[in-house]
Amino acid sequence: MKLKGEKQEGSEGTEGAKGKMTLSLALVALISAFGSSFQYGYNVSVINSPAPYMQDFYNRTYLDRTGVPMDSNFQTLLWSLTVSMFPLGGLFGSLMVWPLVNNCGRKGTLLINNLFSIAAAILMGTSELAKTFEVIILSRVVMGVFAGLASNVVPMFLGEMSPKNLRGAIGVVPQLFITIGILAAQILGLNSILGNAKGWPVLLGLTGIPSLLQLLTLPFFPESPRYLLIQKGNEEQARRALQRLRGWEDVDDEIEEMYQEDRSEKEEGQFSVLSLCTFRGLRWQLISIIVMMMGQQLSGVNAVFYYADRIFESAGVDSSSIQYVTVSIGAINVVMTLLAVFIVESLGRRILLLAGFVLCSASCAVLTLALNLQTTISWMSYLSIACVIIYIIGHAIGPSPIPAVMITEMFLQSSRPAAFMVGGSVHWLSNFTVGLLFLYMEAGLGPYSFLIFCAICLSTMIYIFFIVPETKNKTFMEINKIMAKRNKVEIQEDKELKDSFPLGKREEKEALSSTEM
Repeated sequence: MKLKGEKQEGSEGTEGAKGKMTLSLALVALISAFGSSFQYGYNVSVINSPAPYMQDFYNRTYLDRTGVPMDSNFQTLLWSLTVSMFPLGGLFGSLMVWPLVNNCGRKGTLLINNLFSIAAAILMGTSELAKTFEVIILSRVVMGVFAGLASNVVPMFLGEMSPKNLRGAIGVVPQLFITIGILAAQILGLNSILGNAKGWPVLLGLTGIPSLLQLLTLPFFPESPRYLLIQKGNEEQARRALQRLRGWEDVDDEIEEMYQEDRSEKEEGQFSVLSLCTFRGLRWQLISIIVMMMGQQLSGVNAVFYYADRIFESAGVDSSSIQYVTVSIGAINVVMTLLAVFIVESLGRRILLLAGFVLCSASCAVLTLALNLQTTISWMSYLSIACVIIYIIGHAIGPSPIPAVMITEMFLQSSRPAAFMVGGSVHWLSNFTVGLLFLYMEAGLGPYSFLIFCAICLSTMIYIFFIVPETKNKTFMEINKIMAKRNKVEIQEDKELKDSFPLGKREEKEALSSTEM
């Protein structure tokens, strides 16, 4: 990895040599994504297929206890709680990111987090035997806390470990495993497998297995080198971790780049959420992640998944086959996210975000038209199926995976945990809001509710087009320089850098080259 002043000189030639995918890096990405991100996806969709059997269990349990059947309004309330407690837990989990990653490290936080998941899995798996539905609702909160931490800590952990030319691809891996988790829950939730009266407790309890595997394997892998060096001040451990992750001995360039980052932000110290929100030098980064996270969730992705079944039904798909159609949509989601892993480094982050939001807004607009006309024009129902598929393709290549990569890249070590805490809280709050309001929107507006999502996608796209820079293949310091310009703090930052680098010609040249930019 080259320092910013040297980037022009022969960085192309060394790029291939300097950032290869090693076995250690691949394994740590797979273990942390499977042990954490996979379960976020799994628990998003796991209660969809066994819903009628679970509601029946709620009813039976209540009848056994009180001798009277459950009031239908009370049952609706309990089921709404079962569904909505997950994103609410996610919000609580996001609020725990900053204290945990700063005190326990990135790897340490992931290991502690597994305890939440294993506890919730045991409680959910035994809820039917214990004849208690309250435990399921409580476990959904606990699972939400797990997912809230996982959705923020995994991208941060992997982003800090990756060489700059693989950071985007490795950063998309957590989202890939979220989609694999959704697909796994859809397949296991088929009526013929576990989505039935006997199988649903097993279906809910399976979520503990990935956590157990992560708890047993992750301790053998290194902590984030940036955390070890910049926050713990332990160069020896950071060097050993880097050597293991990169597969060679000479990691001086990266160590030096970390020291440079450390010196440039020494004056600010560790950012809390409050100081992050009031610090002028990070203003546009903060606004950008809030806009991207809101755009990701408020673009209607959950609504499209929710609507998909009915869209297919109106197109004449047999109701017993609809669950297989849902699985095929889940599969499209996985394939397109996998594609994003391979194209994010060549096309860049901006293009994928812009293309994704364009596809989403166009398909929402056409979907509104198709849903309104499908009673009068027979082939319109097929057009609405096409819109759902195009929407899911658009969301999977950009809006789903890229925002978390951008949070890692747009912030330096001292502000990154607070930034993930803000981004994560916005993500889960928006998720919760859509879940809460969509049923009312749909009742009041019908198909026209998709026009609101279309407008949100368009406005997010316009913001990204004008404000968000391309970050591929740049060091964290280079990205910081681009954003410093936008925040109008460039001169002060350059002066600070010059003052803090009395180390010789190489640094002097870098400071000069950056003022000439």
